[in-house]
Amino acid sequence: ALCLVWVCFDVLCCTASIWNVTAIALDRCWSITRHLEYTPLTRRRVSNLMIALTWALSAAISLAPLFGWGETYSPEQECCQVSQEPSYTIKPAGGAFYLPLCVVLFVYWKIYKAAKFRVGGRRKNAVVPLPEAGQVKEASHEPQMVFTARHAAITFQTDGETWREQKEKAAALMVGILIGVFVLCWIPFFITELISPLCSCNIPPIWKSIFLWLGYSNSFFNPLIYTAFNKNYNNAFKNLFVKQ
Repeated sequence: ALCLVWVCFDVLCCTASIWNVTAIALDRCWSITRHLEYTPLTRRRVSNLMIALTWALSAAISLAPLFGWGETYSPEQECCQVSQEPSYTIKPAGGAFYLPLCVVLFVYWKIYKAAKFRVGGRRKNAVVPLPEAGQVKEASHEPQMVFTARHAAITFQTDGETWREQKEKAAALMVGILIGVFVLCWIPFFITELISPLCSCNIPPIWKSIFLWLGYSNSFFNPLIYTAFNKNYNNAFKNLFVKQ
């Protein structure tokens, strides 16, 4: 019974951690690509919905052994682990890793495309006054002023970056690092979990343990990445752990 409880909570927490990464990537994407429609009120509603869906999906994947699908404990080997039945393994691996992996890769592609479009549009729509005859003026290094309406931008100066462009660049960098660390930490574990039952491969227990703890470490790195690249998360963690 303890083995069953342990495996269910283990899968629940890992799956929720992965889907939270996906939800944050989606939030960053919408704040960049739909910043006019993605108001604070809309963001709060969408965030609550994503949190609820994250835990509901994680519970659906992790609680299956409670209903008899996927044996967790082997009395012969005295081993407690996630079920190795192929029919059960494909479901958690797909729902807990491969599906969110596809989502975050698509999201990062959208962020990169939006950032590239904005930079290209800014250069294309730049309005620069021609210097008067016989005069040479020194270039201005003040930040540029950009008026944005949907996807059209009118730029009056070409030097420097706007506050929104700096924010989008930081958000894109944070999501990129977040996705990179997420893939590096979890992909060894989920590849072995998917291949082992299907091909009856015998992977040494030490490697299984290394891959598992590498996946666990992702939950340690995520808060560090959030606080390093996002002021909102930084302030939130300060409010939680620092006495005001």
